[in-house]
Order: sequence, then C-alpha cells, then structure tokens
Amino acid sequence: MAKNLNDVLAALPPERREKVEQRAGELATLKDLRLAVAHTQQDLAVSLGVGQDTISRIERRSDLLLSTLRRYIQAMGGELDLVARFPNRPPVLLDHIAQEPTAKRRADSTKRISTHHKATT
Repeated sequence: MAKNLNDVLAALPPERREKVEQRAGELATLKDLRLAVAHTQQDLAVSLGVGQDTISRIERRSDLLLSTLRRYIQAMGGELDLVARFPNRPPVLLDHIAQEPTAKRRADSTKRISTHHKATT
C-alpha cells in the first residue's frame, strides 16, 4: 500500500524535510516530483499496476489526462487539486474532476452506450 506523503515527510530528519519542501516549490516535471518524494519509476509502476515503461512515458508527456495525473500523484501518497484563478475573484477549487466514476455512473454510461448501439444497428 502506498504511503501518505505527509507520513513520508514527517519521518524525514528536519533538514531533509526542509530541502524536500523547498525543492517541491521549485518543481518543473513529474520526474522531479517523484524524485523529491524518493520514489522510483518501478515503485509507481507497482502501485499503479502498470509497467515501468508506462511511468517513463507519463513523465515525458507534456499533455496528460487529469485522471492519469491524479492517479500518478495518488500513487506517491499525494493529492491533486485543480484550482481555477480569475482576475478580481477568489480562487475556485474544482471538485470531482478526473475522479473515478461511481458504480452508478458507470452503469448509466454502459446503459447509454447499449441503447445508442441498439438504435444505430
């Protein structure tokens, strides 16, 4: 089971934790983030149930599905928040984006596909 990022950081010596937190503020890539929390591509591959090559491809992409990014972050024990910022307005946290569909929504989606399929055949 993946460790929570806060637990990992809390277990670090204070100087190391400070360096990690400082570096996290400067991060530019997913690889940098992964290295800052001391995970290997293989660690993430196991957590996500994919091959290490898939993690490598994810880290090289410049355009990701939000659901892929969310799963990648969660595999490291983190949490992804999506915030919209507009001039002269407070930031807005966007909920329920790129989350796994509930069983009911999956069933409804399957039903729509089946109904649509019957109508077109």
